[in-house]
Amino acid sequence: MINPEILRKIKLVVFDLDGTAVDSNDRLNEDTIKLVKLLEEKGVMFTIATGRLAKTVAMHILNLGINIPIIALDGTHIVNPVNDEVLYESHIKEKHVKRALSLAAKYSLTHVLCGADAVYYTTRNTQALELLEKYGAIFKKVDDYNEYVSEVLEIVMMSDYRDNISKAAHKMSFPYVYGVRSNYYKSHDHGGIYYLEIRNIGSSKGKGLIKLCRKLKISVKETAVIGDWYNDISLFETNAVKIAMANAIPELKRLADMITKGDNNNGGINEFLHLLLKARS
Repeated sequence: MINPEILRKIKLVVFDLDGTAVDSNDRLNEDTIKLVKLLEEKGVMFTIATGRLAKTVAMHILNLGINIPIIALDGTHIVNPVNDEVLYESHIKEKHVKRALSLAAKYSLTHVLCGADAVYYTTRNTQALELLEKYGAIFKKVDDYNEYVSEVLEIVMMSDYRDNISKAAHKMSFPYVYGVRSNYYKSHDHGGIYYLEIRNIGSSKGKGLIKLCRKLKISVKETAVIGDWYNDISLFETNAVKIAMANAIPELKRLADMITKGDNNNGGINEFLHLLLKARS
């Protein structure tokens, strides 16, 4: 149980969407919406930290009444959904993008480029539409990537050959490349598929939270974060109050101040929101 004194000091709640605030059908729990609005009336702010593109969560933002910047694409894009004001945007250098495209071709990896508004793919990479785990993403087919290499926030590669993904990740890391971070992992939805995500160093949900707190002029200690997956670890490495979902990975549960009893399909997030509302009443 989290100390009520700590709960009373919380000014901002930041939660992940997939596996956390929404169910398997991308729906918010009705009680979550009600609790968020009750807490907003008591001065608590809410926002989202997601791996999705900002444009794909508009309906959730509207339902929750969010009017402060959200953290999108795992921290590479921080934008206010109300007025489209960009707080932070981290474009990968063109030379790094071109190197990644060359490696994708060399190792026969399906690959896409993620911008602020859409995920770009070519005819040779149509398979990405079935494999890419970007819920609700706007996909745009292009003849080639030449016109888009200057505004890339994230590069994603996919393959059922782990060795090829691993080789590309190695070649996109220090000492071959400076300033980007490569992260590869096995899919939990598509059996046998491996993914490689490439972003600039310094872009993560946790770094995004710190930037957002500076903008709002609050301390990270006055925030609470809720998550379930590997891309939420950076949030749990901050000084925020940490809530892991029942369906969260073990790494998050070990860092958590609270673990919900219910999972994302059963409104588990509401357990913490009820505690917060009780502390603020």
